[in-house]
Order: sequence, then C-alpha cells, then structure tokens
Amino acid sequence: MSNEKNVINEEVEAKDEVQEDIEAEANESQPVEGQEEGIEEQEAEESEVEELKRKLEEQENRYLRLQADFDNSRRRAKLDLEAERKYRAQSLAEDILPALDNFDRALSVETDDEQTQSILKGMTMVYNQLVEALKKEGVEAIEAVGQPFDPYQHQAIMQVSDDSFDSNVVVEELQKGYKLKDRIIRPAMVKVNE
Repeated sequence: MSNEKNVINEEVEAKDEVQEDIEAEANESQPVEGQEEGIEEQEAEESEVEELKRKLEEQENRYLRLQADFDNSRRRAKLDLEAERKYRAQSLAEDILPALDNFDRALSVETDDEQTQSILKGMTMVYNQLVEALKKEGVEAIEAVGQPFDPYQHQAIMQVSDDSFDSNVVVEELQKGYKLKDRIIRPAMVKVNE
C-alpha cells in the first residue's frame, strides 16, 4: 500500500507542478498593476512626442513662409527703387512738355522781320537747351512721320487717304510724342493713312 500511496503522491505532485507552471505562465502574460501604468505613461509620452513633432513641423513651415515673404518684399523694394531712379525725371518732363509744344508752335511761325528773326533765334537756342537737358535724362521724341502706326506710341486723331504713303503709315504728326527710356510719357498725335 505504501507503493500505491507513493504513486498517488507522485501523481499529485506532478499535477501540482503542472498547475504551478500554468499559473506562472498566466501571471507572465497578464500585466501586473504597475506594468499597466507604465504602458499608459509610455503611450502618453509617445503621443506627446508626436504632438511636439507636429508643432515643430508647423513652426518650420511658418518660418520658411516668412523667409520667402521677406525675400519677396526685399526684391520688390529693390525693383521699386530701381524704377524710381530710372524714371525720376518723368514728372519734370511731363511738366515741361507743354512748354516745348508752345516753343514748337512759336518757332514754326514764318516772318520776314529782322527783329522777329533774332527773337526766334534766341527762342531756338532756349528750345534746344531744354531738349538737350531732357535727352540727358533719357527723354526723347517719338518718331512718327513715315513710321508704321503703333498704338503704343501713336494716338490716331485722323485717317486720310494719301497715295504717297503705304497703308497704316503715319502721314502727319499733329503733336509730338515723348518717351522716357522705355516708357511712353505721351503718345504722338498723328494722322494715319488708310
């Protein structure tokens, strides 16, 4: 009987060992209360890291946009300054052009009087000085007579039929046009052939 008792004890011990192994495995797979808190903290930290990365990326994008805006503003200011320097004489030229028109009209008067001729000679000298001063600043008269009609440089006042000119060619200039470098200050008023 003692053998049977020993065998039964051994079987019970074996069952107990198997039971202990099962319980140990179950304890290892289930997190302990402290482990659950650690996992939650780790997930919270990962979430915070992701949020900080997103904010950093937003700030970097904002910085790049601001830098581009600054560069564009600086470039625009430089171009504006260059244009201002290039066309600084425009306002003065626009104010002087009516006086030049009056000089043109006065100089086109025909006279035989000697005293009037000397006055016209003096006016011609003043007129030429004004024209030279404007040329130094880049103001030039627009060529019109005999040139093809250009709506950017010429303003057609009349249309005539003249066989000595080709079609769409300026026949006569009624008022001179002027340009400052590459900018038209005033278009020439002209008659155009049909």
